[in-house]
Amino acid sequence: MLDPRKLKLLRELSRRGTIAAVAEALTFTASAVSQQLSALEREAGLPLLERTGRTVVLTPAGRLLVEHAEAVLASLERAEAALAATRTGPSGPLRIGAFPTAARALLPEALTILGEEHPGLEPMVAEIDPADVSAALRAGTLDVALVHEYDFVPPVVDDSVETRPLLTEPMYLTTRSALEEAARDPWIVSTPGTLCHTMTLRACQAAGFEPRVRHHIDDFDTVLLLAAAGQGVALVPRLAAARPPSGVRLTQVKIERRTLIAFRRGYGEHPALSPFTAALRKSTARATQAGGHG
Repeated sequence: MLDPRKLKLLRELSRRGTIAAVAEALTFTASAVSQQLSALEREAGLPLLERTGRTVVLTPAGRLLVEHAEAVLASLERAEAALAATRTGPSGPLRIGAFPTAARALLPEALTILGEEHPGLEPMVAEIDPADVSAALRAGTLDVALVHEYDFVPPVVDDSVETRPLLTEPMYLTTRSALEEAARDPWIVSTPGTLCHTMTLRACQAAGFEPRVRHHIDDFDTVLLLAAAGQGVALVPRLAAARPPSGVRLTQVKIERRTLIAFRRGYGEHPALSPFTAALRKSTARATQAGGHG
């Protein structure tokens, strides 16, 4: 019988590429991961890994087993969700990941609603970039997360994750100019490696220029204050631009940001997900009705 815990390690190795990366993500030692994978090979009766020095790659049998591991782990997730549903009501920890704008604009009211309607749940929020969400969900450090996608940027989650749409919002340029006219302006962009950074670069390239970056700032409130101080232009989503500071004039551009609710495959039937989603949709509706542009 194949051990699901070892299958999880093999799946992570297929995605992360090294035993050291798997160990770091799942808080094991590298030697423990290596031992568990060797034990899995014995259980399978076939070599699953090819080791050349420090490099480890999956054999065809290893890749085949990873494909089945996805289905097995999703089925176990559904089984745990079914067991949880037999309790009297949603209870226990609910580990939530969110990007900064959502954590500020959507989660506080959603958690208030959730606490009033389901006091047995204990929400635990961690701020996280959407690019890191899939790994955190697979590792089990998060149960559910808010992620965003932009035009010009490929989807951020992998096939181990399911998503449900929550919000689509327009983007704004922090000037009265059109995007094509901002080629000579200094730019305020997010930290390299984030989705927001990639979106801005590709949007500018699609408009025919490379942005002249002056500042790297992730917090949109700070971005807007710097724009108001004449330090550059930036692209900001509607949620962040609801109350721009004096001196900032916003122009809607043909770019959208889509916010999604993300969770592990099989977790969709967990009794904690439905009330959290319902509370989140209520808070989102109120946030979008409260003001903003467009």
